[in-house]
Amino acid sequence: MVTSKHYDTNTSETSRHDPVPLQHVETSKSIVIAGGGTGGHIYPAIGIAQALQRLDPTVDIVFVGGAGKLEATLVPKHGFHFLPISVAGFPRRITLEWFPVIWKAFRGLTQSLQYMTQLKPDIVIGTGGYVSGPVLLAALLGRTPIVIQEQNASVGLTNRVLARWAQAVYLAMASACEHGAFRHTKHIQVTGNPIRPAIAEFSRSNETYKKFGLSPVLKTVFVMGGSQGARAINEAVVAALPHLIKFAGQIQIVHQTGAAEAATVQTDYEKYIGLDNKFLHCVRPFFDTVEEIYSIADVMICRAGGMTVAEVTACGIPAIFIPLPAQTGNDQVLNAHSVAKEGAAVVLEQGEFTVEMLVETLTNTLLDTNTHERMVSASRALGKPHASDDIAKSILSHV
Repeated sequence: MVTSKHYDTNTSETSRHDPVPLQHVETSKSIVIAGGGTGGHIYPAIGIAQALQRLDPTVDIVFVGGAGKLEATLVPKHGFHFLPISVAGFPRRITLEWFPVIWKAFRGLTQSLQYMTQLKPDIVIGTGGYVSGPVLLAALLGRTPIVIQEQNASVGLTNRVLARWAQAVYLAMASACEHGAFRHTKHIQVTGNPIRPAIAEFSRSNETYKKFGLSPVLKTVFVMGGSQGARAINEAVVAALPHLIKFAGQIQIVHQTGAAEAATVQTDYEKYIGLDNKFLHCVRPFFDTVEEIYSIADVMICRAGGMTVAEVTACGIPAIFIPLPAQTGNDQVLNAHSVAKEGAAVVLEQGEFTVEMLVETLTNTLLDTNTHERMVSASRALGKPHASDDIAKSILSHV
């Protein structure tokens, strides 16, 4: 008899320290997904979960993640059950801070083992980050199959350690294979990162230009530093405005600033451009329906996180990447250069380029027809808009 389960998803202080009791009712295939700490690990997990539900509405999905972490808020908002565990990232150097971290990791493992015993999942999916480590390890100790999804050109520590026991590994970029982390994995598939279907499916229309006060006859630059913005990108583009206003009859800008700098950046635009709005622009802290902006973007100026790269290439948009420097694992720099190597992007290293270089790169990419068309084609060739469905189909074949 097929069964489904009911979960108490209360994440009160009590449930942060003790596994949530689970009451078994009827169920179908049971899948646990672990990954979190940052949106770069959470959104791919949610994308995979949504694809699994599209392919099999009877599948039972539970997320396990850090108590009080970002996933504890985001996952329930997307309609999925969330169970908390104790987690903490290990310091890069050996210090006294290791002792409480070791205790939290051990506690997270015991909680995960209890969840595995109660849930009895058919498979466990890990999307990386230290949050997924205890859950995947608990699954392996209980002889439950695991699969892993890696979002970046470099391989995160948790995925690198546990990959040899994975039934399958799904990579965003083929270059991740070059690091040798998956040499013992039987099934490796370069799928791209799972993104929302609407990202690549939203069509360009005059209504979208009108909605944001823009013109359909001008080339559109989309400046995006991520949902929280990026000060270095904001400052670079603002500094370039006196040069860019000379191209008022050719280009326009949509600028996502992040909430912290929205007022400052808006003031800077008014300072350099004035209030007569001859240079068309739209400056906002955040765009809830970012697919609308992607649909009209002709060039991106952005960071190079795994999900950003996936969205940009799925839409076939040439990019000027300003990757976050000195990030753990150097992910963004490697991501950016992987795309640039294929001719779909230009990389400007933060702190190493001038305003003049940015303006020249932007205008050449945007206004030179041959360059722009070549980069559009290269970006589309890299894009994998159906990654979530491809991953979900493969996972279901392993259940």
